[in-house]
Amino acid sequence: MSIDESQVRATLAGVVDPELRRPLGELGMVGGVQVKRRRVAVDLALPVAHYPQVDELIRRVRDAVGSLSGVEEVAVEPEVMDEAPRARLRMLLRGEPVDGGTQHASDEPHAHGGQLGHEEGRPNRFMLPRSKTRVIGVSSGKGGVGKSSVVVNLSVALARMGYDVGILDADVYGFSVPKMLGVVSDPLIIGDLVVPPTAHGVRCLSMGYFVPDDTPVIWRGPMLHKALEQFLVDAYWGEPDFLVIDMPPGTGDVTLSLGQYLTKTEVYVVTTPQPAAERVAQRSAYAARKLKLSVRGVIENMSWFTGDDGVRYELFGAGGGRQLADELGVPLLAQVPLLPLVRQGGDDGVPAMIADPDSEAAAVFDQLATSMAELGPARVYRKELTVH
Repeated sequence: MSIDESQVRATLAGVVDPELRRPLGELGMVGGVQVKRRRVAVDLALPVAHYPQVDELIRRVRDAVGSLSGVEEVAVEPEVMDEAPRARLRMLLRGEPVDGGTQHASDEPHAHGGQLGHEEGRPNRFMLPRSKTRVIGVSSGKGGVGKSSVVVNLSVALARMGYDVGILDADVYGFSVPKMLGVVSDPLIIGDLVVPPTAHGVRCLSMGYFVPDDTPVIWRGPMLHKALEQFLVDAYWGEPDFLVIDMPPGTGDVTLSLGQYLTKTEVYVVTTPQPAAERVAQRSAYAARKLKLSVRGVIENMSWFTGDDGVRYELFGAGGGRQLADELGVPLLAQVPLLPLVRQGGDDGVPAMIADPDSEAAAVFDQLATSMAELGPARVYRKELTVH
C-alpha cells in the first residue's frame, strides 16, 4: 500500500508542539515531506536553533507518522525557520492578525482593567472577555511565611490534575520560584517575544531569568510597572487555566500595579499560625479589597510539626489561620504542616509534590488545589451581560 503525502502532512499538522502547546500546522513548523517506498523524511521548521524540548517534539512526530499504514521508517531533520515564517509565528502567538486577517471584536481589552500595554496596541490578554484564565494572586503581609513554597507546590498540584498552569513570579525583589520549581532552561526568545520555560508541567516567568542571583533589584515604581508589563504583554503564556502569581509581601508598587491591571485577580492569603503573623496578613487582605480584588481564602503554612513519636507540635502557635479566615469571612482552605521535605524540595528544585507525591504535604496541596478549583472564578465577565 502506497503512502499518501497529503495524509502524512495532515497527520503532522495535528502534532502538538510540547513547548508552545499548539499544533505544528497552526504554528507553520512543518517543512518539507518526502515519501520514498516505506520511508518518510520530515523537515521540522524550528523558530530558533537551540529549541527547547526538541527531542520530545521529534519523538511525537515519529510516533504520529510511524503509526500510519505502510510506514516503516521515519527520519526527522530539524532546521531553523526563515525570518518571514518566524515573523508570522510571532504575530500568531501575540494574537495579532496574520495573513491579512482581522482581530475579532471580542479581542478588545475589557473595560474592567486590561489596559496594560494598550497604549502600544498590545492588550493584556488575561483581561479579555473571552479569557478562560483564572488569575490567582498568592499574597502575604510579610516575608518568611513560605508563600513561594505554597505557590510552587499548589501550581504543580493543579498541573497534575490536568490543568494548564503558569506562574508569574512577581516578587521582583525576592524572586525564588525558578530555583524552587527546578527550571533548568532560560526563557525561549523569538524575536521580541518571550516564551516562559516549563518544569513539572508548569510555565514560569520571573525576574530571576534576567537579573543575576547576586544582583539586588533597586527599582522605583515605574521600572517595576514596566517589568510587569513585559511579563504579561510581551510573553507568550498560551491559554492557561490558572495563572498563579507569587505576589511580593506587603502592599507596595507591584501590588498596586497588579490590582490595577489584573482586576479579576483572586487573592489567597498565606499566614502562619501565630497571632502576630495573622495581624500582618490581615493588612494584606484589606489592601486587596481596597483595590477591589476578591479575597477568596486563607492558607495557613507551618501549622505543626509531626515528630517521630507521632505527636503534632505546634511550634508557631495555633489558630492564626482560622482567626484570619473568620475575620475576612472566607474559608480556611488548607493547613500545611512544617515538613523538611517542603524545605528541601525548595532548595533542591524538586517540589514536595514531585519528590514524594504520597507525603502528608502532597496530600494537603492536592486538597488545596481541589478546593481552589471547586471554588470557581470570582468574577465572570460575559459580553452579553454588559450594560450599555
